[in-house]
Amino acid sequence: MKRLRESIAIAMQGQQGRVPQKGRPPEGSQPGDSHCTCAVLRRTARRVTQAYDRALRPAGIKLTQYSVLANVLHDGGLSITELAERLAMDRTTLTRNLRPMERAGWIEIGPGPDRRSRAVRITAAGRRVFDAAFPLWQAAERGFRRGLGRDTAAELRRLLDRALQEADGS
Repeated sequence: MKRLRESIAIAMQGQQGRVPQKGRPPEGSQPGDSHCTCAVLRRTARRVTQAYDRALRPAGIKLTQYSVLANVLHDGGLSITELAERLAMDRTTLTRNLRPMERAGWIEIGPGPDRRSRAVRITAAGRRVFDAAFPLWQAAERGFRRGLGRDTAAELRRLLDRALQEADGS
């Protein structure tokens, strides 16, 4: 958790007002620091994902799979295109990630609302896995927010929402 807090602190500090000179890192940077916002976000996202994966391990599920089940369950089924948009993933990557979940019997992929689309629906087995994972996810979420502090966690969410809008060109 300490490394996770440090990664987030680095991500939130940014390098405002510091302009590197001819390929040099900004003044005050430590060896290994990244002055690429994307690199810091990706590193932080990997660490956060690893922490949630550890929390969800007793349910036999990973965070990416939990997110799929949560979204599909919330809407009672989604087309692959809708689910990909909701998860900010390309359809090919999503389809590849859905295959093991389909083989495990957690989801079904069948015809969508029109002949060209395919829809993802949660199965009874998928609902059982989700129900086992939900309290583990809640505990991980509470721990993460408590570790950051309520105000910092809220500010991080606000900044991440803003970054997502910026990345989408809004």
